[in-house]
Amino acid sequence: MSEDQFDAIVVGAGLAGLSAAYVLAKAGKEVLVIERGLSAGSKNVSGGRIYSYALEMIEPGFTAQARLERAVTQEQIMLLDGDRAVTIEYSDPSLAGELPQSYTVLRAVFDEWFAEQVEELGVFIAAGILVDDLIIEDGKVVGVVAGDDEMRAGIVIAADGVNSILGQKAGLRPDVGLHEIGVGVKEVIQLPAAEIEARFHLKGEEGAARMILGGSHGVNGGTFLYTNRESISLGCVFLPHMLVEKKVSIHQILQEIKLHPAISELVEGGTTVEYGAHLVPEAGWSHVPEKLHCPGLLMVGDAAGFVINQGYTIRGMDLAILSGVAAARAILQEGEPAAIGSMYVTELEQIGLQAAMQQFAGFPSVMENPRLFTTYPALANDVFQQLYQLNTAVPDPLLKGVFNTLKEHTSIGALARDGWNIYRAVK
Repeated sequence: MSEDQFDAIVVGAGLAGLSAAYVLAKAGKEVLVIERGLSAGSKNVSGGRIYSYALEMIEPGFTAQARLERAVTQEQIMLLDGDRAVTIEYSDPSLAGELPQSYTVLRAVFDEWFAEQVEELGVFIAAGILVDDLIIEDGKVVGVVAGDDEMRAGIVIAADGVNSILGQKAGLRPDVGLHEIGVGVKEVIQLPAAEIEARFHLKGEEGAARMILGGSHGVNGGTFLYTNRESISLGCVFLPHMLVEKKVSIHQILQEIKLHPAISELVEGGTTVEYGAHLVPEAGWSHVPEKLHCPGLLMVGDAAGFVINQGYTIRGMDLAILSGVAAARAILQEGEPAAIGSMYVTELEQIGLQAAMQQFAGFPSVMENPRLFTTYPALANDVFQQLYQLNTAVPDPLLKGVFNTLKEHTSIGALARDGWNIYRAVK
């Protein structure tokens, strides 16, 4: 290696980029990480859940070391309609077993810690620098351009986010379309740990994750709430073109949901310590670029469109980690430069990323159904109102009342079609 060339340049210090840098540096490679933000994690507005199986892919035992918040033992889905709410809860202490399935996480905290681990392995992280272009010689990417500086490497890893400039410069993907992304905002509300545990009925370091549908002015998308050690992450992700159509801002929706009686009592007395916005890939498998590589360059994480839209939640962090690890493993095979791309694809297959994405490939189309965000939350609340609200008049038989409520909101045919579409998406 010459003095002015690295084994690898990673553009983007998110989970995908840091995972790739960690694995490469652990194997003795010289790595440069370039981050546009002022520090690792400074631009991240993650919803707040990370899966331990992915952390263990970086290195066995990595989860136990990491700066995480609470192990999720309560999974909740809430349906809002006006001031009413229906909450479905699945509580399972085994989710926080010897190796909990998932944790809540504050990305600014976690990414800073992760960057420190990467730097301790000898990686140089250059923050506050925007990469403008690629250096391409003889049809191969050999480095990057940032301002007046050129930096060269055996391979470049594009981990530069959903609107990947490097992916576009390399001709691997077009500019991101409005129907492929969501706009997300998140507020972190500080509360004492004891208050959080009392309000969510948690013990010790147990945590809750709540997905919320409804209360969004008919805009497709959802709201999330996660409990951290001493704060609550409350945010939402919605389709930008629908926000324009409905003439409502995402910030307005978030504040209205924050004031909803079922939510306000959970965050009452808290102090907002963080607020931010971010683009979120939502399209899933159908919008992953046909090619994830070209000679000298690999795309990982959001840049490659790696996200699973499960309807009730969007998974991206674990896929980012898996793709970063897969990229590093491909590079470490020391094959011919032209073969590294195909090795990367093979590693992705072996690590299970494609299979996981394909399993939920049909969900984005299901989530285009506006009834999921208006009709069904209202229907659920009306049904529970019939069950629990006292009616002193002579009521209809219960099943007849529920059936009539159903007909007020939608038709049996529409309900059957929606059920069939969901079945097709998950079969």
